[in-house]
Amino acid sequence: MTTSGPAPRVLLVWDAPNMDMSLGSLLGARPTATFRPRFDAVGRWLLDLAGPDAIAEATVFTNVVPGSTEVVRPWVEALRNVGFGVFAKPKVTEDSDVDDDMLRHIELRAAEGALQHVVVASGDGRAFREPLEKLVEHNTAVTVIGFREYANFALNSEVIDFLDLEDIEGVFREPLPRMTLDTLPDEGAWLPPFRSLRSLLEPRR
Repeated sequence: MTTSGPAPRVLLVWDAPNMDMSLGSLLGARPTATFRPRFDAVGRWLLDLAGPDAIAEATVFTNVVPGSTEVVRPWVEALRNVGFGVFAKPKVTEDSDVDDDMLRHIELRAAEGALQHVVVASGDGRAFREPLEKLVEHNTAVTVIGFREYANFALNSEVIDFLDLEDIEGVFREPLPRMTLDTLPDEGAWLPPFRSLRSLLEPRR
């Protein structure tokens, strides 16, 4: 009689602070509902990646700034309803970020011995590049999803796969306004203002 080991696992770790910051930088403003990623679409993509035989585990790591609980709660509950686990940590000091918590969770799953594929949604090469490249050395596939404008560490890596978040079907309701000086078409393009000209008349804070 043969004993089978744990089922292979495909793990998504979503770095909410970094992804929010990258998306805000891309848009030049706080994302509206139109330009917020749909986590149900991300979940379907992960299930497809895992296939029928692997466990698909989707996790989001986020900070909660004191006083913002009522704003964050609906988003966290929506994630949990879709099937995502959420690790939430109070943002009480500048050092209260979730980088180490994400890495610990990846290490925990790797130590269990059945981690087939890790997907990290982040552009934070300082935190992730070395640990992710070490995982590849131990035969775990690694994909980084994010925005090509802010994920140089993955784009420049010879062993990490990169997928632009906008290339996942249905993640955004509308195409992101991503025209930059690096992506200009031959015929030229308008780069819209980040803010109203009238904001010049507003008192500086």
